Amino acid sequence: MKKLSIAVSAVALAAALLPALASAQNIAIVNGKAVPKARFESFVEQVTKQGGQPRTPELERQIKDELVLREIFLQEAERRGLQRSPEYKVQMDIARQSILIRELFNDYQKTAAVSDAEARAEYDKARGQAGEKEFRARHILVEKEEEAKDLVAQLKAGAKFEDLARKASKDPGSAQNGGDLDWAAPGNYVPEFSQAMTQLEKGKFTETPVKSQFGFHVILLEDVREAQFPSFEEVKPQLAQRLQQQKLAKFRDDLKAKARTDYKFSE
Repeated sequence: MKKLSIAVSAVALAAALLPALASAQNIAIVNGKAVPKARFESFVEQVTKQGGQPRTPELERQIKDELVLREIFLQEAERRGLQRSPEYKVQMDIARQSILIRELFNDYQKTAAVSDAEARAEYDKARGQAGEKEFRARHILVEKEEEAKDLVAQLKAGAKFEDLARKASKDPGSAQNGGDLDWAAPGNYVPEFSQAMTQLEKGKFTETPVKSQFGFHVILLEDVREAQFPSFEEVKPQLAQRLQQQKLAKFRDDLKAKARTDYKFSE
């Protein structure tokens, strides 16, 4: 009798602990079926990371309500046997592919992190391409050479460059600013433009129209300065992100190149 009473006590203790365990592992019970807490935490993580929302009691309540509602709808769909339909099976296969592909790329990124040395090399490369000087120029872009020559004549007669640019330039990005192109390295422009600009003296304009793929330019050089380049620490996150994207693109291309693919389409 003593052994039996111990066994009964153990059963009673387990029965008493069961609701607490269920409560710790689940957020709700819908028609006798649990909505697991793990599902809730995963949903919260997606919303806070992708949506940028902070985790608050109000957000948690909304997510719990959403998951309970989903469970109600899910149970009704299963009661109707929709999980056995061909459409459902096709959609589940597509969803499975999407999840696995996403996890593949996430797994690759964990093993292909961008090192400081790689980011520094990219920084040095970009800085070298930028050059040592920056130029502040204005330009007037027109379609025909005769138009450009007429503008040069007007400038020589004393017309203001900014006024002519606003009136005649076909460049939508700079016309309303009097042709102002702001500070930039020569490499930012097409070669013909860059070559003509760098040969000008400050305050001078091109007396011979400069032809490029965009039309004919009249260029005014306003000033020259030493190149202003951000520090490595300032641009390191952007460099790392760009290099990570390049690595991911190469990983995808390599997989595609290795695969043996035979496209077959039914008539």
